[in-house]
Amino acid sequence: MSSLLNSSAVKRSLAACLALPFTLLAGHAAADGDGVWKNGENVYAKVCGHCHESTVGPVIKGRQLPPQYITAVVRSGFRAMPAFPASFIDDKALQQVAEYISKAPAPAAKP
Repeated sequence: MSSLLNSSAVKRSLAACLALPFTLLAGHAAADGDGVWKNGENVYAKVCGHCHESTVGPVIKGRQLPPQYITAVVRSGFRAMPAFPASFIDDKALQQVAEYISKAPAPAAKP
């Protein structure tokens, strides 16, 4: 039974099941007002922060990640993070959020 739980197919299925609610939540966030992202901070707050400001995803602010790396991970997905196609976030908004994340300070430590 434990070998079944360790199979790559089961891990991929589990990651997809975990990512689906966040993908749906992110899709709802895109419909904010006129459906246009305002800036990188807006995209981060409406989409990225749901996972990366909680214990779901790793902290990404304050790490000075290169914008090119961020855009590649967003477009392709990585581990439990789903890919976000251009139909969800256009290249301009993606570049804005990548620059925001790469320059943002680390969040304050929680007591």
